[in-house]
Amino acid sequence: MRTAIGITQRSLPPTEFGERRYGLDSRWFSFLAACGLTVVPLPNLAEVAVDHARTLGLRGLVFSGGEDLVAYGGPASGRDETERALLGWATSAGVPVLGICRGAQLLLDAFDVPLEPVDGHVATRHEIRGDAPARTVNSYHRFAAREVADPLRATATCDDVVEAFEHRGAAVAGIMWHPEREETVATEDVQLFQRMFGGT
Repeated sequence: MRTAIGITQRSLPPTEFGERRYGLDSRWFSFLAACGLTVVPLPNLAEVAVDHARTLGLRGLVFSGGEDLVAYGGPASGRDETERALLGWATSAGVPVLGICRGAQLLLDAFDVPLEPVDGHVATRHEIRGDAPARTVNSYHRFAAREVADPLRATATCDDVVEAFEHRGAAVAGIMWHPEREETVATEDVQLFQRMFGGT
């Protein structure tokens, strides 16, 4: 039986009929299947999302990308509050959390790491260096951290921009690239997800 994890979503603008929808890149499903994981999309309703995660016994959480945080000009969609509530539940329950791009920014902000605008990181590719061998990844972010402090530590950078980090005492980590958007699934990304969440 595959490990089941939850994933957060965007809140999309209302349709012409006033219908409000959530959105998730369809490539997430095939990427997570390649990691041996089953994924449950979660709503941007803090109490409901935490209840779903707890009731379903989810073994991990992915905070997905897309949009900016409210504090940095993003929409007030309930997503920030939902991810903060999920982070609180997950850390108290010992459930791993992995933030992707915007999700990583949410984690940095939650640990009081300031974000700032960065040039040359939108719709491009660049090399990252750190704990693992250097490699090239995609990049779609306008904000990032230049440094982190305890309890976080940087695990990869591109020049002076933090591209990946982890918590020193909890199963919490973030990456600034989008593994689901790679044309060919990167072995390093699969290994990261399997280290965080298990999987087959």
